[in-house]
Amino acid sequence: MHNIPVANVDDLDCAVLAIGTDYPHDHLLVWHEHRRAQVLYAATGVMQVETVDGSWTIPTARAVLIPPLTRHQVTMSGVSTRSLYIEPATVPWFPVRCQAVDVSTLLRALILEAVEMEPHHHEHSREAAVAALILHELKNLAPLPLDVPLPPEPQLRRLCEAFLQKPDIHDPPARWCTALNISERTLARLFQRGTGLSFSQWRQRACVLHSLQHLTAGMPITRIAAMLGYDNPAAYTAAFKKLLGRPPTAYRSPGTTGGREP
Repeated sequence: MHNIPVANVDDLDCAVLAIGTDYPHDHLLVWHEHRRAQVLYAATGVMQVETVDGSWTIPTARAVLIPPLTRHQVTMSGVSTRSLYIEPATVPWFPVRCQAVDVSTLLRALILEAVEMEPHHHEHSREAAVAALILHELKNLAPLPLDVPLPPEPQLRRLCEAFLQKPDIHDPPARWCTALNISERTLARLFQRGTGLSFSQWRQRACVLHSLQHLTAGMPITRIAAMLGYDNPAAYTAAFKKLLGRPPTAYRSPGTTGGREP
């Protein structure tokens, strides 16, 4: 199925619904939720998925697992999605919080095939076998640290959200302390309690994940490093590898070009 609102087919007696959707560039899918669990796969482009407790940056060929009834909004940058909407009882192991995941070659092929199938199928049909194999493959997905958790404390959260719009790896904690009228020790405690990360870990993660949309668009690594305030491209690449386990070039979309990895 293509470009069909899930609400139009949600009541079908089908454990797995697969829908492909093409979005205009820089499209905002405003706050909403689904009754079913969702596997949101980025066939092209980069998605920014937001919930009340964090932000997930999903580049091309990766996916995010969205639990049932989780309010979220999605910013699309050149995105074409392939979504699986799954009956909650079928996936009792589904995470309770959004989770970014890598997508195997087999699962990618299964998702693309499922989108082309009719939602109605017999119990022992090929279509049913594809759906069953999808459910097996979903259990084995490797999680990816593509999320930036957001603290519940309102003032700190506003500073975090502003930082995500224009991250700087050298943004000093003293600036945050002045804005909040607190000590650096208190700031450290608020970050650890509210995000599970230290201030420097959070800042590093926010910068690296912000760079994904620029990598996908083909921006040279040298320019990305300078934009984020890294001292040199090698420092940016080292931080990227430390967080995601692979160099920045591994996250470029097919067909894009850019600066060499240091």
